[in-house]
Amino acid sequence: MQIGSLSRAEISFRLAQGQNRARSQPYAEFPHLHEIVPDPPRPAAVLIPLLDINNTWHILYTRRNANLPEHSGQVAFPGGRSDPEDTSLEMTALREAHEEIGLTPDDVQILGRIHDFLTITNYRVTPIVGIIPWPYDFHLAVQEVSRVFTIPLDWLAEPNNYTEQWRTLPAPYDPVSVIYYKEYDGEILWGASARFTLEFIKLLT
Repeated sequence: MQIGSLSRAEISFRLAQGQNRARSQPYAEFPHLHEIVPDPPRPAAVLIPLLDINNTWHILYTRRNANLPEHSGQVAFPGGRSDPEDTSLEMTALREAHEEIGLTPDDVQILGRIHDFLTITNYRVTPIVGIIPWPYDFHLAVQEVSRVFTIPLDWLAEPNNYTEQWRTLPAPYDPVSVIYYKEYDGEILWGASARFTLEFIKLLT
């Protein structure tokens, strides 16, 4: 069975298994960041929105506004840094999704988490997986988000649709791994969001 046909219960179960096996340290985009930036990473969360189209799971992505100071124009998940008022990382992901794309928190069925990631911009990001209704009347915060679109989960899981490339850094640092997907619907998924996607797929398979 392809992962696009997994049941909600099976996805939730596999996410829980992944949490039980979670690594002691988060995955780091740039392992030497702490040598350059002494500040502790800022907590953040993103929502990985799953939706059902013709009995097949798709993932919803956003394209960030080209004028943003960080990750401008990139394909991303709804999300951002935690606020002091947030009582959990799930609340952070849901609040940010509501602010960015108008997704009502009560419309999201949370299934679980993926292990944390340290980004090169010094965030400790926790991806939260949740199911959303489809179709849905999104309301984009156009100053942050230019577009929302979906990609089938089975297409994302196909190894021929992505590559791992190595980005050279100034000495003395080693090259770092970057994931690039093929173009889909005019968009290219790469970087941290591609890494989150692949880690989610690994947990499901």
